[in-house]
Amino acid sequence: MKIGILSDSHNHLERTERAVALLQEAGAEALFHCGDLATPEIVSACAVLPFYFTFGNHDADSVPQLEQAAQEQNLHCLRWGGEVKLAHRRIALVHGHITRDLKPLLAAEPDYLLTGHSHQTHDFHEGTTRRINPGALFRAKVFTVATLDLATDDLQWIEVPR
Repeated sequence: MKIGILSDSHNHLERTERAVALLQEAGAEALFHCGDLATPEIVSACAVLPFYFTFGNHDADSVPQLEQAAQEQNLHCLRWGGEVKLAHRRIALVHGHITRDLKPLLAAEPDYLLTGHSHQTHDFHEGTTRRINPGALFRAKVFTVATLDLATDDLQWIEVPR
């Protein structure tokens, strides 16, 4: 199974729609958003596939609306962070701006910990957990998202045109 990872949309709807289309073209079967969606419209743009998301610091004022959008569209809102199991892999998802939310997820040693917030890509191991940040769709030199093949562990960055 291949998943698409995106983060830090900051309500840039057209760019998010382009990113989602690119992830679909690359074979993503589910999408994970690492926070800072900012509006329910971003939730709807990502709802074309099974969708998991967490809140970021720019989502604090929109929590009820984001939760309602998730509920109405039968999506998976992990609030300020959480873990899911797909294709026999444990995937934790958190924005990463509050260590109180990040540390328990990392301590549980999931296979992957997906984060955002920094607007910079990263891919490294912390213990047995692979930590991935797909970059950002706002305030970045290059806008990026990523695909992760859960069967082969292959990570691919995708540049999203401006």
